[in-house]
Amino acid sequence: MDRGLNVRSEIGELRVVMLHRPGDELLNLSPDTLGPLLFDDIPYLSVAQQEHDSFAGMLRSEGVEVVYLDKLVAEALDAEPTAREKFTDDYLAQCGVDGLGVKAAIRERLDSIPDTLEFVRKTITGVRADELDVGRHGAMSLADVLEKNGEDNSGIVVDPIPNIYFTRDTFSVIGSGVSMNRMRSATRRRESLYGTYLFRYHPAFKGAPLWYSPKYPYHIEGGDILVLQDDLIAVGISERTQPAAIDLLAKNLLWGKVDSGIRRVYAFSIPHKRSFMHLDTVFTQVDVDKFTVHPGILGRLSVFELTRGSREGETRIRQMEGSLDKILAHALGLPAVRLIKCGGDDPIASAREQWNDGSNTLAVRPGTVFVYQRNAVTNDILYKEGLTLLEVPSAELSRGRGGPHCMSMAFLRDAVE
Repeated sequence: MDRGLNVRSEIGELRVVMLHRPGDELLNLSPDTLGPLLFDDIPYLSVAQQEHDSFAGMLRSEGVEVVYLDKLVAEALDAEPTAREKFTDDYLAQCGVDGLGVKAAIRERLDSIPDTLEFVRKTITGVRADELDVGRHGAMSLADVLEKNGEDNSGIVVDPIPNIYFTRDTFSVIGSGVSMNRMRSATRRRESLYGTYLFRYHPAFKGAPLWYSPKYPYHIEGGDILVLQDDLIAVGISERTQPAAIDLLAKNLLWGKVDSGIRRVYAFSIPHKRSFMHLDTVFTQVDVDKFTVHPGILGRLSVFELTRGSREGETRIRQMEGSLDKILAHALGLPAVRLIKCGGDDPIASAREQWNDGSNTLAVRPGTVFVYQRNAVTNDILYKEGLTLLEVPSAELSRGRGGPHCMSMAFLRDAVE
């Protein structure tokens, strides 16, 4: 594997990308837990895995090295003798269980797994009540009594982490460093543990500069962060990312002790609704001068530029005037950019394909992009715009409400020539 991190665009030749193959965590979804776990339906696991394997295989066919989150975290834990025990401590502190007897039983279950990779996968899968022997750990507290079968009698003691196959969100590679994000919902907040230990202990990645910390009080998610140029990022002010988080991220990028290379942060205020969950669900770059866009944000979008202020540590903020295409062209130093509408001018197709991530594309190089196969109207428009499309089968993967961009975290890209 190529060592280190380097992402200075959304479209440079993709060399290394991190994925997570959906696993048994999806088997611990039930109709009663869909809402809290941020799913609208239950994907059929074996088909979702086949589709994800197709995605990974297509990436490899394009010359991209594919690495997997669970394997990287296992390697990180194996690299430091005390790391696994510390990880378990942190996991138990964040798993939502208060009963000491239940916690002891969960620790016993996790400690019984000798293989580190299987241990990591188990922490993602969640823990069922029938896996634990709570009574043998002494007198039970009221919390133990209520929690030992799941407080809602769901049979789940520790919730699964089913959203983790959207590897874009938990952390974001910006330049040669990482924004370790604080997820908005409690059910996803545990995901930050995996990135924290990866970048703390993995021999290939430890020591990478950190531009944001999950210990900060404001939530920000990686689907809202796009690297547009070596000196420019875009961040969505969205349902999942707070303005105060962008302030902190911008300050660290613009004024940090380690030079990030970033000189401008563009904040895009998008509607705060589930169908517009992140910036990359309504807006992604597909070529040097082309972007996909959901027409629902056009005319409703406020854009702010954050740059260094006159004194150290200060940020200068100004609202950008003009249409989105004019703002982007100015920002990128281009005479013009082309905004390609998801679903074209058909409002029904636009809404339907937006729901299935028609705007959520992953560029493997300028003009060559991964898309979901099911978005036929948008894909036909992209094809007619001269783009090369790599269509990912997506009947089950799309049920999680995230597309190829959501399912991938670039680690290494070439510079755009």
